[in-house]
Amino acid sequence: QVQLVESGGGLVQAGGSLRLSCVVSGSIFSINLMHWYRQAPGKQRELVASITTGGGASYPDSVKGRFTISRDNAKNTVYLQMNSLKPEDTAVYYCNADIRSSNRRLENYWGQGTQVTVSS
Repeated sequence: QVQLVESGGGLVQAGGSLRLSCVVSGSIFSINLMHWYRQAPGKQRELVASITTGGGASYPDSVKGRFTISRDNAKNTVYLQMNSLKPEDTAVYYCNADIRSSNRRLENYWGQGTQVTVSS
């Protein structure tokens, strides 16, 4: 069984920073692409950052230059450093990953989410 557990969310003032973490645990053979998504109330879930196994990252324009995704493959962990936060960044942030478990099946997994609230 594979689990993704996020942490690091909270309440921060506009202009502040937060660092989210997501630890993958369980019967893992390999972890491929890892992503961070977010979902604000009444809005669709949106992709905010992706990272390959080799560390190649991509971002939408809405967070480019403010958010940085990174991963520690030895710790099965992905991070999201969020700087210059804006009230519109308020959302539940979810970790997502393509994981090949010990049975060699490749499946997509989600974490439970962590709330980020940015006050103006």
